[in-house]
Amino acid sequence: MMKIIINADDFGLSPGVNYGIIDAHRNGFVNSTTMLTNMASSEHAFELMKSHPKLGVGVHLVLSCGKPLRTDVPSLTNEKGNFKLTNAYASHPFDLDIQEVEREWEAQIDRFFQHGLVPTHLDSHHHIHGWAPLRESTFKLARKHQLPVRHVFNQDEVPSDVKLLSDEFNASFYSEGVTPDFFVKLNRTESNVVEVMCHPAFIDHTLQQFSSYQQQRVLEHKIVTTTTLPEQLELMKCRNQLLS
Repeated sequence: MMKIIINADDFGLSPGVNYGIIDAHRNGFVNSTTMLTNMASSEHAFELMKSHPKLGVGVHLVLSCGKPLRTDVPSLTNEKGNFKLTNAYASHPFDLDIQEVEREWEAQIDRFFQHGLVPTHLDSHHHIHGWAPLRESTFKLARKHQLPVRHVFNQDEVPSDVKLLSDEFNASFYSEGVTPDFFVKLNRTESNVVEVMCHPAFIDHTLQQFSSYQQQRVLEHKIVTTTTLPEQLELMKCRNQLLS
């Protein structure tokens, strides 16, 4: 039997996203999510999280949506004070100060700890934690906080002292890959644990402001709340720990 983590990205992006993810957990098979702790709706997400203890919640590290939590990270922002990266930024020359990246990401992680809980893992918006210039910063933070990381790397890129969230990461439930039979057709692999990314949500004004990926989120929500997982897939328990 293959163990599976079905992680809903972008918790905290907007109230509609937050409610969509919670509903996909309560009435579907989403067992994990990751939070954008820098967004205005992250406090709403923290409140929802408290009443849903079986939903694992990690930190969705971000450099490409909203504003930074810190004010001393000028290389990360544009003239309006927003993060200047986009999901296409990897094709541009790298001009971010690594120390500033680490300060900002540390602030995003600390905001989670300030609510008295330990996140289940680290991943990132647009998978930027796996981008070559930022890889070592990701591993540094994972070691410091003893947290597993979403597996978006080649195996030889991961140090032996860094724990991965899963043996395999599946990002194909996205855009054109969002089909009603996706999970039914999910093939058994040699991996013991597979993470599948998803983005269930209800559309609201804030989502329309920050993301071009909208209608497909509604379809994703429908699929993860109306499909029955095949018997050969076992949902992992993903729970946060209380700070001692």
